[in-house]
Order: sequence, then structure tokens, then C-alpha cells
Amino acid sequence: MSSKEEILKRYRANVRQQFDMPDLSDIRGVTYPEPLVQFIKMSEAVGGQVIEVDRGRDINTLIRELFPDAKEIASNLPEITIATRNPDTVGRARDLNGTDVGIIRGSFGVAENGCVWIPQQMKEKAVCFISEHLVILLPKSQIVNNMHEAYHRLSTRDPKSAPELFDNYGYGTFISGPSKTADIAQVLVMGAQAARSATILLIDE
Repeated sequence: MSSKEEILKRYRANVRQQFDMPDLSDIRGVTYPEPLVQFIKMSEAVGGQVIEVDRGRDINTLIRELFPDAKEIASNLPEITIATRNPDTVGRARDLNGTDVGIIRGSFGVAENGCVWIPQQMKEKAVCFISEHLVILLPKSQIVNNMHEAYHRLSTRDPKSAPELFDNYGYGTFISGPSKTADIAQVLVMGAQAARSATILLIDE
């Protein structure tokens, strides 16, 4: 028996009273008349940039305009032709160190807090965190109201949102804006643990 299992065994042996999980079926969460508008508002409130991409506009040209000095661009998305690194073909995660811009795809956004569900659709998920700047391609039609809806969507494995599941690599995460912390002297530092900026490109499906 491992040390973890031994610790859990001791905890269970000393439980004096157990309580059933509360019924959460009636909790619906906050909803918005225009979820997309709220999503944009919250994404910008947490430090992100949101751009609605006009139909027909070239994504690669837009990204080049946003990051003209970027030398190393990492992405495995087929529509991204300006990538110099591919997180599917690098030998190890550390090979993505020095990435100026990482370009990934989000499955859906959450209006309540401006976060985006990012499933691991690349071999090395480090691209989501090691990049200096992160660009997320997100279908503008895929916005849910709140985290209750978000987790319901993940747990029910909605067929229309199959790409957001864990089937490929067993990992996914919510990302909301750039990395930031104010733990030290209450000074806000951007890019403390991950990207210094996060840009969401809202696209038509």
C-alpha cells in the first residue's frame, strides 16, 4: 500500500459522521441576454484582448499584424501557415521554449468569467503556457452562460461539441486572460507563470 493510500485509509477510519452530497439539480447559474457581449466584456476585464474576425479575413495576416516582431510561432492548426514550430513534432516540451506566439483552438467560451475551454489537441501542451503571447481561435457561436453550463457540456459529451472532450490526450483546461499575479507586494505582474498576453480571435464557423 502506498503512503497516499495509507493516509486516506486513516482518514476514512476516523470519519465520525457522513453527509450526502447536496442536490444541485435546481442550480442553473446566471444567464445573460447576450452571452457573446458578456463574454467579450469579461475577457477584457481580466486582461485579455478580443477581436471579432470578419468573414474571409486571413487569420495568418491578422496575427502577423498583431505580433510583427514575433520570430518563433508555434501551432499545429492546419490553417496556421506562419508557424515555425509544431507542438506535435518537437522532440520534447522544452523545445518550445522561446516561443513568441502560441496559436491554439478553444472549444467554447464562458460568458460569466471570460474563460475558454482548451482541450489538449497537441502532443506537447506546454505551448499553452510557455508562449510569450497566446492566441486562441474561438467560434463566436460557442459561448455558454456560466460554469454550470460549461461543466454540464463536458460531462454529457454533447455530440455537437466532440472536439472539446478528453479523448485524445486526457487533458483540458480553462484559460481566462493572460497569466498574472499580485502575490508579491500587491504589484500586478503579467506573465508570471504563463503567457504575458492572451488574444481571442472570434471566428465564424
